[in-house]
Amino acid sequence: MLDEVAWLYNLRGNDIPYNPVFFSYAIITPTTATLYVDSSKLSDDVVSYLGDSVHIRPYDAVFEDSKTLSEAMKSESTPSTGSKVSAGPKRKYMISTKASWALSLNLGGEENVEEVRSPVGDAKAIKNKVELEGMRACHVRDGAALSEYFAWLEDELSIKGAKLDEVQAADKLEQIRSKNQHFVGLSFDTISSTGANAAVIHYKPEPGNCSVIDPKAIYLCDSGAQYLDGTTDTTRTLHFGKPSELERKAYTLVLKGVIALDTMVFPKGTSGFALDSFARQFLWSEGLDYRHGTGHGVGSYLNVHEGPIGVGTRIQYSEVPLSAGNVISDEPGYYEDGNFGIRIENVIMAREAATTHRFGNKPYLGFEHVTMVPMCRKLIDETLLTPKEKDWLNSYHKEVLAKTRLFFDGKDERTMKWLERETKKI
Repeated sequence: MLDEVAWLYNLRGNDIPYNPVFFSYAIITPTTATLYVDSSKLSDDVVSYLGDSVHIRPYDAVFEDSKTLSEAMKSESTPSTGSKVSAGPKRKYMISTKASWALSLNLGGEENVEEVRSPVGDAKAIKNKVELEGMRACHVRDGAALSEYFAWLEDELSIKGAKLDEVQAADKLEQIRSKNQHFVGLSFDTISSTGANAAVIHYKPEPGNCSVIDPKAIYLCDSGAQYLDGTTDTTRTLHFGKPSELERKAYTLVLKGVIALDTMVFPKGTSGFALDSFARQFLWSEGLDYRHGTGHGVGSYLNVHEGPIGVGTRIQYSEVPLSAGNVISDEPGYYEDGNFGIRIENVIMAREAATTHRFGNKPYLGFEHVTMVPMCRKLIDETLLTPKEKDWLNSYHKEVLAKTRLFFDGKDERTMKWLERETKKI
């Protein structure tokens, strides 16, 4: 996986849209570390940074070198005349289950290769202190950009009566984000969707083939950005008119699911597969559900979708337990085909939780949310929230206001008024 190579050598590139990776391979042996890449892409600073400890080879040379390694292993396992055959286990090359077949064959196939879940991917998913702090910081800036965007969009649609299509709105959001410190680009195509389009989970508006945003309908915006200090992915569902009772109920059930996962405390060793139902329970109680996972791993200035961890019903989510330092999304939803769609998405980070007891002397984990964007007040049915859920929402909104108001106080009256209104205590 390209993101594993980028993480392993602490490098970033721009060969793949939205993902700061570069075409490359890596081979690590007990004595060498080799990076296979087009050397013309490496600046003098990168070459100096890698130093003599990393061998740089042409991208295509990986197959030739793999054959050489394969031959070396064959000669190692073939005893010379008169020598004794070792009874020890045969050594093999370890490659990721996601590596190419061509690479496996050049290394000698099954005889020489052991396919495993990549230990690099496992290590990459556990963020260090610098990466975690970067995720906190970039989500504050990104949250401020989203608040500015939503305040602008409401003003354009509801006050000025402007006609804006989904792509025009998405372009405006990118423009606002691009003003942020450390901004590099988007982390995926913005899902800017109005009305029935919001019911299409992976909807992608195209210029000339999208809808004009209807202020009397649901508007769902799923977007994210790449910053030098982290990667963001946020979804908010809004209504600029008067939502129906069904829309308010569905939104509130989804919100309850967001809160349930956000506030979970669970023993170390628990997988995201085991947590999934906690986010769905309120929809299930009404005979409702959604056809996507509840959460995916998020990279640190890397791929916005990052394995191997996540929250959902996919069997692979049962294979790797969540660990302190994991960063995942929390995004339940509800969709009515041809009518509307609702999704709320925060990014949360797993951390050790303080508990009264430690059964079995085992640590317990919980989550810290880093997304700093208000929920849509107009879509919340307060009668469906418990006192604890109301406390969570008030505390969350207080935090959002405190951390993002400095971007607008005395500078942007429109966004400041919108932010204060949306974060008002319920």
